[in-house]
Amino acid sequence: MGFAELSIADIAAEYQIEEQTVFELCDRFKINYKNERTCLALEDAKTIILEIMAAKTNSQAN
Repeated sequence: MGFAELSIADIAAEYQIEEQTVFELCDRFKINYKNERTCLALEDAKTIILEIMAAKTNSQAN
């Protein structure tokens, strides 16, 4: 499994959300991390990003 060059902090900054939200998504999907500097595996990063995008799309639709 390859690693994305994206840390939890990078994802939070890119999608303008709190790092805590990314931690909660990691917990929900059982993705291991140590702290906000943890680089995520490519598939894990994709899972998190897709969930963030889906949540933003749903909130815009309402």
